[in-house]
Amino acid sequence: MSINRFEPWTLINTLHRDLDHLAGRRYGIPAETGNTVADWVPAVDIVEEKERFVIKADVPGVAIDAIEINMENGVLSLSGERQQESEQEVDGIQRFERATGKFFRRFNLPESANAEAITARSAHGILEISIPKQAQIQARRITVEAA
Repeated sequence: MSINRFEPWTLINTLHRDLDHLAGRRYGIPAETGNTVADWVPAVDIVEEKERFVIKADVPGVAIDAIEINMENGVLSLSGERQQESEQEVDGIQRFERATGKFFRRFNLPESANAEAITARSAHGILEISIPKQAQIQARRITVEAA
């Protein structure tokens, strides 16, 4: 006896992706640069602290060298790819599968973000990006002298 899991939204999502792919091809958009930017989107928490902004992304199963972080024109881009994992056991009837595919996220950063000092680290499937804030420039009073 086998147990099949029924997920009706999977079929609808596949239909939407295929229709977007066909519409893109019809209007002259090449298939490899069509609307499919990402296969999945990692969940993200964004926290503003006194001295920095912190972005925590859930990227389980993604190797550190498969993650790419770019900062350009005030936009932080996070992308990567999770490779397929599969494990089977015949006698114990265990089977493990993991979702695979590319991911992509973009974040507009405020002007107070220091793009030169961004750091990132990954542990236990959580990617933490630390974006320090620039020092606040204090307003200064300028006195007017008589000529």
